[in-house]
Amino acid sequence: MKGWLGNILRINLTERKVKKETFGEDFAKKWVGGRGFAVKILWDELKPGIDPLGPENKLIVALGPIAGIPAPNTGKTVVAAKSPLTGGYGDGNLGTWVTEQMRKAGYDILIIEGASEKPIYLYIEDDKVQFLPADEIWGKGSYETQEWLYKKYGKRAGILTIGQGGENKVLYSIIRSLEGRAGGRPGIGAVMGSKNLKAIVIKGSKEIPVADPEGMKKVGRDDLKKVGEIDKKTGWSVQGTTGVLAWCNDVNALPVKNMRKTSHPEAWRIDGERLAQLKVAVYGCPNCTMRCGITILDKEGRHSELDYENVGMLGSDLEIFDYPQVASLNYLCDDFGLDTISSGGVLAFYADAIENGAIKGDFRFGDAEKAKELLRKIAYRREEGELLALGTKKMAEKIGKGSEAYAMHVKGLEISAYNCKFVPGMALAYGTSPIGAHHKDAWVIMFELTQTARDSYGEEKARRVIELQRIRGGLFEFIVSCRFPWVEIGWELENYAEYFNIATGSNWTLEDFWKVADRIYNLIRAFWVREYPDWNRKWDYPPAVWFDPSNADKEGPIAGKVLEYDKYDSLLDLYYKIRGWDNRGIPKMETFISSGLEDEGKELQKYVKLE
Repeated sequence: MKGWLGNILRINLTERKVKKETFGEDFAKKWVGGRGFAVKILWDELKPGIDPLGPENKLIVALGPIAGIPAPNTGKTVVAAKSPLTGGYGDGNLGTWVTEQMRKAGYDILIIEGASEKPIYLYIEDDKVQFLPADEIWGKGSYETQEWLYKKYGKRAGILTIGQGGENKVLYSIIRSLEGRAGGRPGIGAVMGSKNLKAIVIKGSKEIPVADPEGMKKVGRDDLKKVGEIDKKTGWSVQGTTGVLAWCNDVNALPVKNMRKTSHPEAWRIDGERLAQLKVAVYGCPNCTMRCGITILDKEGRHSELDYENVGMLGSDLEIFDYPQVASLNYLCDDFGLDTISSGGVLAFYADAIENGAIKGDFRFGDAEKAKELLRKIAYRREEGELLALGTKKMAEKIGKGSEAYAMHVKGLEISAYNCKFVPGMALAYGTSPIGAHHKDAWVIMFELTQTARDSYGEEKARRVIELQRIRGGLFEFIVSCRFPWVEIGWELENYAEYFNIATGSNWTLEDFWKVADRIYNLIRAFWVREYPDWNRKWDYPPAVWFDPSNADKEGPIAGKVLEYDKYDSLLDLYYKIRGWDNRGIPKMETFISSGLEDEGKELQKYVKLE
């Protein structure tokens, strides 16, 4: 078997035991890697109903067959667990040297189970695994923690760590790596913290196995150069992802004031052009020649690495249009190990609830200094931070008084920075994302607003969402690689099939990848349904406020327009039909069978009746 090492490292923190396991070619080609490996292991090994913050939950670190090879943007790693924020499947990917070092150490998958009695960090070097005391870094922010580990193990060591948010089990805490890399929005950092695991450090010295080493070296290095050249021609990385902010403002899709508004006259102050003017450094992931980590000085003079999502959610959604202040909020989130998207969503919901009289408090939209204070309270779960650490869904359940309608989440995960009160296709993408409201799996908004009628709820939108889920939430999440070369500069998908085939000695076409993607989506949905057997289609709905005519824009091109329930329902029906799911949003038994999941379908039938 080429491309995969076929090795799993299972680490039990309770018993401090290490076990090396193997998998074969059938498993490898059925699930490929990354998200595929993660959901299959969690489905097989977790009992439904377990406490996501208990020792029974498992933290999965999973790579793909092209991970770490010299080719464009292959420095990505998937982290996954049962989510403490949503109660369903949760994962994320992040750029990190773990990708290369874990492969060189000889592993495709880490399974971390149990919980340490005291705070520790893991040091893995080839066949050696050490459980080391974390006394000197527990309680420290992620930046200081990384520097301490860099001094000890070198800057090319693979490092995953958490900040105080993960230590204190904030439900939307994330895992951090490198300067500004983060992954695991649904609280994967809290899972790590619940295990008293501050960091994972990996170093390896072995060769990464590929079927055609010379062919891979030539194609990969040539393509790295080509991607870099295309990026320079297009100028994409000058503004990176923040280039889309001005467009979102122009088309009335910008998150403003807890997504009550869709544009703002001050938005230009935090757009991509302004960011490029303030730039002091740029960072990127391993094997990246189109680096997007644009860094500016925050209000306190610290380096803060920004992208569109954190500027949208910590800036315009909070009505803060001072770039250094937005950068300060971003820096604090990164240092505390809090998801920037959810942090912005939580703070915006809190300000909205106060403004609507649902809860008492002194936080207002536009108050950057108070926002900083609240982030510290969230990270340490002090005072009102205890409530805010729960995320918008659980906050709304506690606050009540109608606040559930404007708690901006799907399935418990806060919506990222696209306001879809009148963008039905993107609303569907959020509704059906496999981890909750995330844009990563199907960023359909650009297609929708440039190539279709905005007010259409037609089949072309449902098909496009699924197509993108197969590519973005499928291919890129299981091979594992960054999607930006394809998304931003038009690097063809066939290139990734070529990398896979050279690495594994296979002869796959893109159609083979789409079958794997559908299999993974079916199993992720099965995971959710097994956890919530009363599952119904309402789980795939965006927030009620997007359907509320009283929340429509009062002026501008979409004045008076909001989503319509009956039309959204019809769009959801089209999505379910194409996927082979019933009208509850549950895969039919024939769908499980046709995607090679007959046993998993039979297992799910113990909890819910399948059509």
